[in-house]
Amino acid sequence: MAEQSGTAVKYPETQEPDIDVLAQRLDRAWEERFTIPPLTESEGVTDAATAYAIQTRWTALRVARGERILGRKIGLTSKAVQEQMGVNEPDYGTLWASRYFPTVNGRAEAPIDIFLQPRVEGEIAFLIGETLDTPGVTPQQVLAATEALAAAIEIVDSRIDNWRIRLADTIADNASYGGLTLGPWSRDLRKSDLRTLGMIMSHNGRPAVFGVGAAALGHPATAVAWLANKLQSFGIPLRAGDIVISGALAATIPARRGDIFVLEMHGQPPITLRFV
Repeated sequence: MAEQSGTAVKYPETQEPDIDVLAQRLDRAWEERFTIPPLTESEGVTDAATAYAIQTRWTALRVARGERILGRKIGLTSKAVQEQMGVNEPDYGTLWASRYFPTVNGRAEAPIDIFLQPRVEGEIAFLIGETLDTPGVTPQQVLAATEALAAAIEIVDSRIDNWRIRLADTIADNASYGGLTLGPWSRDLRKSDLRTLGMIMSHNGRPAVFGVGAAALGHPATAVAWLANKLQSFGIPLRAGDIVISGALAATIPARRGDIFVLEMHGQPPITLRFV
């Protein structure tokens, strides 16, 4: 009913989310190690554009304090996960160098105390050799522009309570980025059929999950092409020198103190990540 006794009913105005405030909230949660309620529930952030604006502002806050950007990560590349979350495309985040854990003789260590609710997943990493900034980037152009590839273990983590995320939550939360370690870069891997490239992730000495390159949008280069085109829609090129991790090849595995994960990828030396 629009009117009562000749007086118009006043409905509450919809308030736009404050991008700066929400970016600062996520940054504080990252720095001080606490979780927050889903932004989709507490702040009404439901659209991807707003969520990407929050993510971009958060990255800018960190860069202003000295953070360095290594490249990009792609998430939600599995069709099953997309259907579960009610979306029809992946998302992306930014790889922050402060959470890169280099390998020494194939082994890396990550301090468990800096994470909130970490999980690990195996991926294929691309080292972009030529900037991709033309419209309609194809998987073939991605492969031609790739300098080398590597096996990668991504640590995913969430600042959102109990991983209770929807699409806008994980986008705003830098696509649930936690950390990263890489195996050696391989130019020979460019000659492989990445679609059929297999991997095994072992957890504390036992094989836990098995994956294949086709799990990332049918082909990892297809995922990177999607990223290049998505970035261009925001006026951002995928630059030479960027590292891109192209999406999980199998299910994630929760990580705890003392856990040891070994990623074996066909034709590549194994990489080990230990949480200390």
